[in-house]
Amino acid sequence: MTLNHHQKVDWEELKGLLPGWGRELGFSGVGVADINLEDHKKRLQGWLADEYHGEMEYMARHGSMRWRPKLLHPGTHSIITVRIDYLQKQPAPEEILAQADKAYISRYALGRDYHKVIRNKLKRLVKRISDHCENLGFHDFDSRVFTDSAPILEKALAEKSGLGWIGKHTLLINEKEGSWFFLGEILTNLPLTQSPSAQTNRCGSCTACIDICPTKAIVAPYTLDARRCISYLTIEHRGVIPLELRKPMGNRVFGCDDCQLTCPWNRYAKQSLEPDFEPRHGLDAADLLNLFSWNEEEFLKNTEGSAIRRTGYEGWLRNLAIGLGNIDFKANATGETASSGVVVAALKSRIGYSTLVDHHIEWAISQHQRLISSS
Repeated sequence: MTLNHHQKVDWEELKGLLPGWGRELGFSGVGVADINLEDHKKRLQGWLADEYHGEMEYMARHGSMRWRPKLLHPGTHSIITVRIDYLQKQPAPEEILAQADKAYISRYALGRDYHKVIRNKLKRLVKRISDHCENLGFHDFDSRVFTDSAPILEKALAEKSGLGWIGKHTLLINEKEGSWFFLGEILTNLPLTQSPSAQTNRCGSCTACIDICPTKAIVAPYTLDARRCISYLTIEHRGVIPLELRKPMGNRVFGCDDCQLTCPWNRYAKQSLEPDFEPRHGLDAADLLNLFSWNEEEFLKNTEGSAIRRTGYEGWLRNLAIGLGNIDFKANATGETASSGVVVAALKSRIGYSTLVDHHIEWAISQHQRLISSS
């Protein structure tokens, strides 16, 4: 789109207003990136060639659209990027991971689905920008908002715009606020210049995230093999969980946060102030047995408006069966709340839902039969 009357707007002044407007909406950071992503294009192509994306076929779709934003939204000249904190610090994630009979759900998925929350906030930010331009006589403003919902290299854009750097675990890290945040973008035709405050990569020689990964999914610094990642396995993967990866999954039934929990930069992480991200239905410290008892209607009711819906009920039961199979009451230092016999009974009660679920239930039962026979 041709920009008419652009002399009526001081674009640098507008860019300077964005962080303040963003803070009013709950964003912890706002930046601006240009649309040149050629360097990141090569990394993506190499990652896809190594088939590290697993069953996420959508990562290979759309051709060059991922690194050419103008193909995604014609007329795009600059991209406004935002981040918003989501961490809830109580109960501490480490406490839940240490209790084998509890279900660990990635902190990002405990509250309302972030897609809806961030998209609504981005639309309100767009309205502020549009009103500002209209008041100055500029009527050609055009935009489109995204948050983890389009073929676009979000982390690359956030890095370019100064919101942080991409760490060895492939997540974005901010030197003052860690990595517990979501990202969002506004593709716009406005001639905004890129933010000058790009952060220097400060991972240095640290390998904490690589060392801690339960399934060794970070196969090299800045390279994640999604096929081994617990987040991928419990959310994106629809089939059988590889046998050798089940024990390392522990009680992680939806996502995994280990690489963030161990990252030194997260000592600066801020607690989220967004009410929509507060945990629902006690999912921040729920018992595996309780969640496994949900029928499909209860699952749909208790995950309404939640990112957990993505795994589906079948995937939910599959993941929980593995978690139940990993309970070792002998080693559970926090005290027993059940027994192998109770767990086996619960597992058997679900046999027959599907071949996929049955396969993982049978594995889980075999784990407890070993415990029973050795006691």
